[in-house]
Amino acid sequence: MESVEYKCPNCNADLKFNPTSQKLECEYCLSAFTVDEIKKLCATTENSIPQEAVQVQEDFANHTHLYRCKSCGAEIMADDQLTATFCYYCHNPVILAGKMGGEFKPDKVIGFKLTRDNAIACFKKWVGKRWFVPKDFKSQQQLEKLTGLYVPFWLADCHVNVDVRAIGKKLRHWVSGNYSYTETKEFRITRVGGMLTKGIPADGETKIEDLLMEAIEPYDYRELKDFSMSYLSGFYADKYDVDKSAVFPRIRVRSNQACSAYVRSTISGYSSIIPSSEQYNISNTDWRYTLLPVWFMSYKYKDKIYEFAINGQTGKLAGTPPLSKGRLGLLCAAIGAALSAIIIVVGGGIF
Repeated sequence: MESVEYKCPNCNADLKFNPTSQKLECEYCLSAFTVDEIKKLCATTENSIPQEAVQVQEDFANHTHLYRCKSCGAEIMADDQLTATFCYYCHNPVILAGKMGGEFKPDKVIGFKLTRDNAIACFKKWVGKRWFVPKDFKSQQQLEKLTGLYVPFWLADCHVNVDVRAIGKKLRHWVSGNYSYTETKEFRITRVGGMLTKGIPADGETKIEDLLMEAIEPYDYRELKDFSMSYLSGFYADKYDVDKSAVFPRIRVRSNQACSAYVRSTISGYSSIIPSSEQYNISNTDWRYTLLPVWFMSYKYKDKIYEFAINGQTGKLAGTPPLSKGRLGLLCAAIGAALSAIIIVVGGGIF
């Protein structure tokens, strides 16, 4: 008899039946479903791939090269018209590792809006306010390492079952004669239903800090387009190395926070609110593997990597500048010498 395997609707990992809970559970993202829920979800899933989608996958596989950095392990994608020569992260040479598999073809993409000149102007403005960075951090040689990079993101649309219970209190105070009165009324608050959180992002690249990518959000998802090889022309792209099951915990936290904030915004008019239970269960997740544009630069200073990123669509930037202790020390010494001179002059005037 042929066995039946069910995939998790949230992260696509295998589900296993738990005799204790009588549910199908995912050991990766910790989702749990009844057998009936899974049967309904699987019945509505379209398993066939349209022929046009197959053709796009083949084009991607035939015209995309993969380069690998032997130093840090980064994997860089580029179309067959562009040759990658160095690793955007550690600046060491990269080698051609072969063609890309069609399964790594992105679903969606947002194209670059900022040109390289725009990105350089943003960097110069940002670094111009940092006095104590190493001198070569502002050099032309460093600017040449600014790379137009499509960063892999997972965008998740989460279908959430909401069940929130709370007690709302309304207080009324008044004085009559010599007595002060307080009336307390309690109301049962219930919010039950389904919600959809759309486009929650999580980057799929371990080499770039998650907080850096979150710092340059948001992107305008109204400009999402179906992926085409033409977007890679003149730019590099990362090959994702973090799959859906690994990013789902981050997605769930952000989805729950969004749902909680919205539910709380619907409750008003009470003196106080006492929560009794708050549950947000994700029943299903729709994924879009997406490339988002980033102008990226890394700088190695005293065995530490510093990263700088610009949102290639909006121009929002973030980064941590390296601190040159030598330049800071020179300034402190100059200030100290100036203060000493002032003290000597003032002292000479007094005595």
